[in-house]
Amino acid sequence: MLRFLKNFGLQNWTPIDNPLMKTSTLIIRTPEGIVFSQMLAGPVTRFLAWFIDLLCIQLVMSALGIVFGLFGIVSFQFAFAFYIIGLFLMGIGYGIFFEWSWRGQTIGKKLFRLRVVDVEGMRLQFNQIVVRNLLRFVDQLPLFYFVGGAACWLTAKSQRLGDVAANTVVIRSPQLREPDLDQLLAGKFNSLRQFPHLAARLRQNTSPMEAGIALQALLRRDEFEPVARVETFADLAAHFRGKVEFPAEATDGVADEQYLRNIVDALYRTK
Repeated sequence: MLRFLKNFGLQNWTPIDNPLMKTSTLIIRTPEGIVFSQMLAGPVTRFLAWFIDLLCIQLVMSALGIVFGLFGIVSFQFAFAFYIIGLFLMGIGYGIFFEWSWRGQTIGKKLFRLRVVDVEGMRLQFNQIVVRNLLRFVDQLPLFYFVGGAACWLTAKSQRLGDVAANTVVIRSPQLREPDLDQLLAGKFNSLRQFPHLAARLRQNTSPMEAGIALQALLRRDEFEPVARVETFADLAAHFRGKVEFPAEATDGVADEQYLRNIVDALYRTK
């Protein structure tokens, strides 16, 4: 995602956070004066999301306990050893599985509209998810995430120790109103809609932040200087062309700005 931000002119972005000053918002300001922000999740909301995840883990472990209990009839030590291993794997594997499969969300985070993202805006990597989940055991000490909660209160970006080590943050993902695409794209033919399966793949491969930046670029296109406008739409179009390759008949002769209009239409208007 860092390359995407740089292509959009965000190589000079400035996050408004100071180690000595607590903030709930990470603000990114482009050289063109366009501002993007991400709301950071606080320790209370994160604790509630974790509590939901804990209930899910306990539910699964209760079911496994019944299964291991049946094996205990044959060998108690064998069943107990496998139960301990299962408990360890669930404690670590639950977060890794869901955060990787659901792009930074678990069941608890999804319910509270939270998401784990890279602190610099890059795409969340698998090794980051592993590191932040392995360090849960440290953050949970001595009880009920006391160490992790204290770290969230003290760090500028509300990061627990696992987030600091993995270079991640947890943001709030409020439900956004669907933009008025009829007004934005009025009278514009979208050649990409002829390939609904590729449009669906595009939506799957595009993060909410990427979709939001593409939409904001169109909404604020008149605020760009002419040269910056051409370069910005060229970079954005190149970025989205790399996500899904549409047939030549859908893209040949389509200007970069119109191609981005088609992309936004495919991302936001699914019917």
